[in-house]
Amino acid sequence: MANEEMKDQETLRGLCPECQAGILHTRYITYFTWLNDELITVPNFPALICDVCGKREYDPRAIKWLNMLLKPEAGRRLPRNKSIPPKADHLQP
Repeated sequence: MANEEMKDQETLRGLCPECQAGILHTRYITYFTWLNDELITVPNFPALICDVCGKREYDPRAIKWLNMLLKPEAGRRLPRNKSIPPKADHLQP
């Protein structure tokens, strides 16, 4: 019985801020977003969904992670800082 209560606590996230009647539940859904002119779909994306009105709130950490992955620079190597030899103040023989 305690295991079921613990599972319920993990999936229930509180009262819906939109309708004030439903309960937000954690679900994994397909997330859609645009990247330039391309539609990107992300399966199994974490979201809080109201059981009454259907309002969706996405996990801010997951959104941040996805934005990082979708940046144009993602996967590119960072430019190396080339070390510049120090200039000599005087000529060496």
